[in-house]
Amino acid sequence: MPRSRINGNFIDKTSSIVANILLQIIPTTSGEKTAFTYYRDGNYVEALQNYYEATRLEIDPYDRSYILYNIGLIHTSNGEHTKALEYYFQALERNPFLLQAFNNMAVIYHYIVTFQKIRKKHIGLSMLYSSEGVHAILLGDSEIAEAWFDEAAEYWKQAMALTPGNYIEAQNWLKITKRFE
Repeated sequence: MPRSRINGNFIDKTSSIVANILLQIIPTTSGEKTAFTYYRDGNYVEALQNYYEATRLEIDPYDRSYILYNIGLIHTSNGEHTKALEYYFQALERNPFLLQAFNNMAVIYHYIVTFQKIRKKHIGLSMLYSSEGVHAILLGDSEIAEAWFDEAAEYWKQAMALTPGNYIEAQNWLKITKRFE
């Protein structure tokens, strides 16, 4: 077996063990623990149902922010970027220091512009559009594309302000595109 595969399995097993330990010691409701277990195991439908139930029951804004963030993660994983952005925004309304949400929002904006430009080049315009912004990008509206890249830049700047030294690739992209102040 290749060494990288052995290391990957070791890392996966170690991560699972750490996640199980954290799940036992972190003060969360049983519903949140169940939702996380479903998420960790890749059962996103069950995880979403449990997270939605947790949002109905959880009253603490800080705890709700993480539940909303996790719902956003699932929607991101499912390619439902508009829904994911909505949940990341809701999470940030309750916890403006949730840097992962800023990063994920930046990644989504950057991904959409980059992916749609590539898609247009290789596939053409014969597809359904999920938003007016994506449609404009496909039609070659560089102003809209730049606005979306600017939006990504702003979210990465906010994430980096909370944790200087993180997100090196984003920082490099900001410098290369002259969006870094």
